[in-house]
Amino acid sequence: MTHSEHASVGPALPRDLDEAVHRCLVAGFEGTTSIPDTLKRLIDRGLGGVILFTRNVRDVRQVRELTRALRAVRPDLLVAIDNEGGGIGHLVNAGAPEVPGSWALGVVDDTEVTARCADALAGHLASLGITASYAPVADLQHHPRNPIVRTRSFGADPHLVSRHVHAWITATEARGIASCAKHFPGHGGTVTDSHHDMAVDPRPYDELDLDLAPFRAAVAAGVPMLMSAHVVFPALDPDRPATLSPRILSGLLRDELGFDGVLVSDALEMKAIADRYGEAAGARLALAAGADQVIVAVPDLETTVACRDAVLDALRTGALPEQRVREAAARVLRLAERYSTPADSVYSADLADLADLADLAGPAAQAAPGAVAGWDSGTGLEAARRAVRGRTASAPAPWPVRGAHVVDLFPPPHPALNWGGEDLLTEVLVIDPAATGTALTEAPADPAGLVAGILRRAEGSALVVAVHDAELYPWQAELRDALLAGRPDAVRVSTGLPEAGDADDVLCSYGRGRVNLRAVAEVLVGG
Repeated sequence: MTHSEHASVGPALPRDLDEAVHRCLVAGFEGTTSIPDTLKRLIDRGLGGVILFTRNVRDVRQVRELTRALRAVRPDLLVAIDNEGGGIGHLVNAGAPEVPGSWALGVVDDTEVTARCADALAGHLASLGITASYAPVADLQHHPRNPIVRTRSFGADPHLVSRHVHAWITATEARGIASCAKHFPGHGGTVTDSHHDMAVDPRPYDELDLDLAPFRAAVAAGVPMLMSAHVVFPALDPDRPATLSPRILSGLLRDELGFDGVLVSDALEMKAIADRYGEAAGARLALAAGADQVIVAVPDLETTVACRDAVLDALRTGALPEQRVREAAARVLRLAERYSTPADSVYSADLADLADLADLAGPAAQAAPGAVAGWDSGTGLEAARRAVRGRTASAPAPWPVRGAHVVDLFPPPHPALNWGGEDLLTEVLVIDPAATGTALTEAPADPAGLVAGILRRAEGSALVVAVHDAELYPWQAELRDALLAGRPDAVRVSTGLPEAGDADDVLCSYGRGRVNLRAVAEVLVGG
């Protein structure tokens, strides 16, 4: 007997309670065309949702066929994805609209632009048959050494972030896509990535209260989902991370903020939960604490089944109250009734009518077969251009430059967030084919030799040195400083958060999405 064939050994639960347990699960899986048998069985028994990743995406037609096949198994299945924009996304191969990350939108601080970016992403999801988006990020970016929120946040000011969270949610909901504000009650004051270890925010309650403002704005906007943070807040609960804390989920979120939508956990395989509790125990504890759904994003469905079985066993022993699971499942069912069917009739059109989604972007969209409304494909680049900052008033700017040697230093893609690894040189070359360059994603074996080689290649031409969050990656700061020592006239670029003490002649893109890099390349080269 295997987990994938049967539930854990024990008395059978009533069918409706078994279905309620399954509604509380969101599963990741492997594959782009066929649905694994284990997943089919889970869906048959009431699985609440699936979460798609890059591993499930090949092209437009394939994603549309996959989402249709999933709903053919069970029509009320929610199909979800992380879809924040910027460098965070899994739908590049399916023609995802290019929009900057949230920090750049906060720099622009035009809620109409934020709404148009959110509308483009949501319209694209609807056309693919994806009905839930785990966005926007409502965290305030507080700590300069925070490794995971950063430019995914709209900013550090609670009023600014609240405005843009509200705009994003309103635009997404208008498309019939379920939005999800994350990561409650805030991940921006930590110095640990909860994908790798337990994060702790040691601030007192009065400071933490500021972080709640964007979540209050989300609730006011009618957000149907919130996602919890795998973060310990000693001022709120010294013993458990928010995802497993009744004080935070039931007390703070339900009772004080008045949220009655679906509370979904961040992924249980993240090490903050998996290494300290285990995914199965994490599922049981999260539901007991007040979560309505738990995400198991790994493609190994045995992990999802183990989480399911832990919840079933807890119900049999009385460790998990039946009423808690029924309450959670009822919220998920209300969500499914509202969002499980794609609202955009483009999704209902014959696949032969749409070879790709290009016809749905821009003014021509209104004439696309079956389209309710297209989206503005240019709004993302417009926003990214407006976000670029650098000195232009007190002294002549050290740009534009032509034929430069561009050194782009940045970390490798985050395995969970799937930033695609776009580089600045590629965008510069589109405008200035005479440019040359070097791109690095890790510390070189011979830093001195690399610096000497770059300085030789850049002789007689401009040198551009770009870094991304060099405060977090000392190898970037060391290479940059060594290059600047040899070439004090080098043009400096920042593609992440500006560093403390940065001079005002650093050209800032505030993100590494493709449109962020394109916009900063235009200013840099003068295109």
